[in-house]
Amino acid sequence: MSTKAKLIASLKIWVVIYPSITFFLYVFNAQLSTMPLVLRTFLITISLVPFIVFLGVPFVNWILGIFKPSGR
Repeated sequence: MSTKAKLIASLKIWVVIYPSITFFLYVFNAQLSTMPLVLRTFLITISLVPFIVFLGVPFVNWILGIFKPSGR
């Protein structure tokens, strides 16, 4: 994988991760604030990683595919 492809992939993942974590913390901050840091981190990652892999990044790829010029 080229450096350019890795950079693009990392930006796509970041575009999904940042709002996902922000929303998750906005919704569940009160419940999570009483838990130890290790448990909070575990709960956030165990719930968000599958979302990001199976829904978030494919959605970003689909959106970008709409705007990608066809090769004709």
